[in-house]
Amino acid sequence: MKRLAVVTMVLLLVAGIAYAKDYEVKKKAGEYNVEVKIDKNPPVVGDNNIEIEIKDASGKYVTDAKVVVEYSMPAMPGMPAMNYKTDTELKGYEYKAKMNLSMSGSWNIAVKITKAGKTSTMKFTVDAK
Repeated sequence: MKRLAVVTMVLLLVAGIAYAKDYEVKKKAGEYNVEVKIDKNPPVVGDNNIEIEIKDASGKYVTDAKVVVEYSMPAMPGMPAMNYKTDTELKGYEYKAKMNLSMSGSWNIAVKITKAGKTSTMKFTVDAK
């Protein structure tokens, strides 16, 4: 019986570690390689912390850009479209922000990177639970 309890605990621990993994997206935005991590996988209704790493073509971290996260859900019958925007704060090599997803469903996310007067955008979709 103790053996079964130990095996069950190990399986729950492994499942918890696997579930705790961040939601990650890696894409190009213009000349930049962008990696986005959301602290919950899947993202949830309510607060979700987002971290963004931006590298130039040579692999060097970009730390002198203005980065804004826009997130939206299109209109549905009986519900208007929802559009939100949040500024990021640079901490080390990462731009950090908090997104508050107000309901479950599919959300469109755009990471807008502005440097030297030029804006590049990375877009992706998440399904909030």
